[in-house]
Amino acid sequence: MQTINCKGTLIDMATPHVMGIINVTPDSFYDGGNTTSIRPIIAHATKMLDEGATFLDVGGYSSRPDASDISVSEEIERVVPAIEAIITEFPKALISIDTFRSEVAMAAIEAGACMVNDISGGLLDSEMYNTVARYQVPYILMHMRGTPQTMKTKTEYKNITKEVLYYFSERIAEARSHNINDIVIDPGFGFAKKASQSFELLNSLELFKSLNLPILAGVSRKSMIYKTLNSEPKDALNGTTALNMVALQKGVSILRVHDVKEAMECVKLNEQLSAHQL
Repeated sequence: MQTINCKGTLIDMATPHVMGIINVTPDSFYDGGNTTSIRPIIAHATKMLDEGATFLDVGGYSSRPDASDISVSEEIERVVPAIEAIITEFPKALISIDTFRSEVAMAAIEAGACMVNDISGGLLDSEMYNTVARYQVPYILMHMRGTPQTMKTKTEYKNITKEVLYYFSERIAEARSHNINDIVIDPGFGFAKKASQSFELLNSLELFKSLNLPILAGVSRKSMIYKTLNSEPKDALNGTTALNMVALQKGVSILRVHDVKEAMECVKLNEQLSAHQL
């Protein structure tokens, strides 16, 4: 049975979970600026927890393509008050810190976060694995090339599925060598990947189960959806729901989403499908 340990609670990854996104940034691609002060942050967290989110993913650095770079101190100033406020309101909330910087991860964990979600898989900060190991929190290891500022130029692959699988085998071994116990893998849809490559990865997602780790899928309102449909992020909920259902059918353990209610409906319907298989 696959489990991860969050604050001493073992969470069964055999049953899919939903992770709600709380961006405390002014420039995220979909909801930038909506949750940059405490009152709307708490309102957003309340709504997501009420709708069934297991995890809340708090991020203070926009990782959309061409996003502005910010200092470590500014990122900490964004995320720590948000995490502290959520924990004050909901002491049992399971908060993930979305960062690739070890100093930010450390400050966030000290403030109450219990998981690290690293878009760089430890490649942009050599101290990240040591930090995660020191605090013994679950680690979400994503695939990306370059940085948010350069990733659009790094989309050449001979066989993307094989290359991402190889990347994970290397990074998982490195994380294990640092005594990181609980690892979740994220293929990184849209990160250094064209839309066609993201669809190829989604289509072969079941192959990643060979790594024997929980899989996170983050397709929520991304360009692979809205550009394919000639729409905008604000109109991409239906497409997100469609691809979330595909991801569940492929065996993912966590859906990372902007819209928790709709993702939970996917989880419940997928449970019924699984329960009634011949």
